[in-house]
Amino acid sequence: MSVEVKNLTKIYGTQRAVDDISFTVKSGEIVGFLGPNGAGKSTTMKIATCYVPPTSGLVKVSGFDVEENPVEVRKHVGYLPEHNPLYLDMYVPEYLEFIGSLHNLSGSALNNRIKEMIGLVGLERERTKKIGALSKGYRQRVGLAQALIHNPDVLILDEPTTGLDPNQIQEIRNVIRNVGREKTVIFSTHIMQEVAAICDRVVIINRGKLVADSQVADLEANTKGQRVTIAEFENPADERLLKNLPQVKEVKKLEGNSYRIVSDQKDDPRSAISRLALEQNWGLIGLRQEENSLEKIFQQLTK
Repeated sequence: MSVEVKNLTKIYGTQRAVDDISFTVKSGEIVGFLGPNGAGKSTTMKIATCYVPPTSGLVKVSGFDVEENPVEVRKHVGYLPEHNPLYLDMYVPEYLEFIGSLHNLSGSALNNRIKEMIGLVGLERERTKKIGALSKGYRQRVGLAQALIHNPDVLILDEPTTGLDPNQIQEIRNVIRNVGREKTVIFSTHIMQEVAAICDRVVIINRGKLVADSQVADLEANTKGQRVTIAEFENPADERLLKNLPQVKEVKKLEGNSYRIVSDQKDDPRSAISRLALEQNWGLIGLRQEENSLEKIFQQLTK
């Protein structure tokens, strides 16, 4: 396994930022690491890249333990943190030369690698500028280039497309997709379209705990068997009466007088809801059915 996380826990004072999670990532996989803000994603990534020690548990990268062999781990991993730290007074090639030298690259090998990275992430037109003069999108590209300069086996990216415009997001996605053909990639994001477009698999955590580890297609398929109907009434409805309808499996009250009603995919409860609303004088305003998109699945798992 390129990355192995086993019973990982991280405690800050009284807070369990990461709570006994386990998952593995195979060589060549692109895995989306998802969760709401504060779920423990960044903490897990910092542990895997040797920036923060675990409280307990095991993390291995390319077979090396992050606590026992941190230098070897750093040789095999490239890391782009959420807040991309760059030396703004350096020119792009100068910065990449500095980072490459930290990984013991030198001479023609380093120069060739710098040219390769500048081409890979699309920095040719910006190579003569200082990093401080670059837009956020191009700074992210510099961050990707520094993470890749030493040709690591594993690439860990913490929300690499945050704050980028749609064109920049698509360009960064293309870079990740191309890199993922020959490397292991773990990246966190809040953009579900990104997951569908890039990822082979998703790992989702919530409040420090693992809540899903699945192929993207399997995660979507697992919810295909249910139908979700949103009903809105003028007056408050009786949830017990809605639950008693033969087609209905679950009812949840939303804002105002709206209700989320779950049934089997083969059952359409809208006619029964309409009749019940008329009988009870609830004043039906609208009925609509939701698709089980990745966004909805994420919300269900992390609510």
